[in-house]
Amino acid sequence: RDDALVFTSTNNDVFDTDAQKVAFMRYIQSGGGFMGVHSAIGTERKWDWFKKMIGGTFAWHAKYQKFRLQVIDPKHPSMANVPNVWEREDECYFSKEMYPGIKTLIAHDVASLKIVNDTVLTKNQGSFGNNYPAVWYQQFDGGNIWFTSLGHNKLDYAEPVFVNHLYEGLRWVVSQSGHRDLSKAYATSPATPVRYQ
Repeated sequence: RDDALVFTSTNNDVFDTDAQKVAFMRYIQSGGGFMGVHSAIGTERKWDWFKKMIGGTFAWHAKYQKFRLQVIDPKHPSMANVPNVWEREDECYFSKEMYPGIKTLIAHDVASLKIVNDTVLTKNQGSFGNNYPAVWYQQFDGGNIWFTSLGHNKLDYAEPVFVNHLYEGLRWVVSQSGHRDLSKAYATSPATPVRYQ
C-alpha cells in the first residue's frame, strides 16, 4: 500500500518516548514515506537520525518578505506545475548540519532578499553562495523523504500554486513508498547507526 507521514510546521520535540522514535525509524526503514513542511526542519533538533532524515536542522530565517525561488530540477515529478522562477512572500529558511544526501529541487535566490542583516545572512548562507536549498528530496535509510521550507503564512494553504506544490511533493512521496517491508527495519534505539546499503 502507498502511505506517507506529513509533519506540517511541527517544531522542537514531538516524540514523547524512545519507543516512539524507534517506531518512526522502523517505519522509514521499512520503506515508509515522509513529507516535511516549513518549520518541520526545526523538529527534534537534538536527535541526529531525525536531522539526517529531514536533511538538516533549522538555523535562522530572514524576516518575512517577498523574494524569489529558482527551480533547480524541473524534471523531477514533484516540480510539475511549479513556476520555474517563483516569487512569493515567505520566510527564507537557512539550516545547519545539512545532510549531504539531499537532492535540491528549489533554491532560494538569496540576492532577492531585501530586509536582512547582512552579517547574519553571510554567516547562515555559508558556502552556498546565492542559491540556498529550499526544497529537496532524498532516499534515506530505506524511506523516501520530501521537504519544503515554504509555508509560513496560514493563507498559503488556500493559495493554488502553493497547494499544488504540496500536492506534487506528497504525490511523489506516495508514488515511491509502495509496499513496505518490515523485515528491513533494524533500529532498536534512537541512536542506532544508519546502515548505508
